[in-house]
Parts: sequence; structure tokens; C-alpha cells
Amino acid sequence: MEKKQKKQHSKGEIFVKIMAGILAILMVAGTGVTLVYALMR
Repeated sequence: MEKKQKKQHSKGEIFVKIMAGILAILMVAGTGVTLVYALMR
């Protein structure tokens, strides 16, 4: 039972890390797009 719980916990941690990575990429992409748009105008 302990092994199963540990596996589930690591699965949740991986999911949280993936979500954080996606959010970070979106933030960087949004900043980049904003800079490009501001420079083009």
C-alpha cells in the first residue's frame, strides 16, 4: 500500500511540474509576442 501511495504522489508531482512548465512557457511566449507587437507598431 505504501508503494502505491508513493507512486501516486510522484505522479501528482510530475503533473504539477508539467503544469508549471506550461504556464511558464505561456508567460514567456506572451511577453515575447507583446514585445514583437510593440516593436512592429
